[in-house]
Amino acid sequence: MSVPSTRQSDGLPTRLTQTLLSPRCRLAALLVLLCAAGISMLVYEPQQYVTEGMPAHLSGGLAGVLFTVAYGLCTAAFVPRPVLNVAAGALFGTQAGTVAAVVGTVIGSGLAFGLGRVLGQDALRPLLRARWLTAADRQLSRHGFRSMLFIRLLPGVPFAASNYGAAVSRMGWTAFLTATAVGVVPNTAAYVVAGSHATAPTSPVFLAAFGFIALSGLGGAVLAWRKRALLRGGAPAEPRTAVRETRDTARAERVSRL
Repeated sequence: MSVPSTRQSDGLPTRLTQTLLSPRCRLAALLVLLCAAGISMLVYEPQQYVTEGMPAHLSGGLAGVLFTVAYGLCTAAFVPRPVLNVAAGALFGTQAGTVAAVVGTVIGSGLAFGLGRVLGQDALRPLLRARWLTAADRQLSRHGFRSMLFIRLLPGVPFAASNYGAAVSRMGWTAFLTATAVGVVPNTAAYVVAGSHATAPTSPVFLAAFGFIALSGLGGAVLAWRKRALLRGGAPAEPRTAVRETRDTARAERVSRL
């Protein structure tokens, strides 16, 4: 009589563990975590440092390190990067602010990518049934670095959404982080420069940075409009071509046999 009870006691923790580690439970944990992070950012209001500056007891390298880490956490919690980039320029100047913003961007994107990959990929990949979602997933999985670099260079693409969207694909870590580090530099530097010269909005440097932001946004919108066919199903032409070539080859073989 003791053997069945032992098996039942051993089976319950196993089933409980399997349930907690199931794709749906991990996705629910990701959603709860993101909601908690977003609420905490609304309560804490990190944008206050744009106008008030860093606390008096923080200065030098320690302030830069703390800001970089906070930058990464804020981006993973859906805080807009332009606000953080302007804050980096206002607090640390052009050079140090750009370094802190770019490194913080890589930290935040890596954190979001890891959370999405571990907690959300298994549950969300079966939902990629829409044609444009399938095309986007195929593009990210096959051409990870090139696709992510293109996304990072487009200033209008939501940063957090692109991070978690890339995590659902089969893109590798190296391609994702490398493309992020390279692609965010131009637009990030422009915002940092604007933030470092925010006290002189009529200065040539500020106007040049603002002009670059405006032109890059316009150019990104035009380029995205021209590439829209890729997400509307333009990519599936490759399988059709392969099927057509296979049929032609089989037909040629039948003719040769005759």
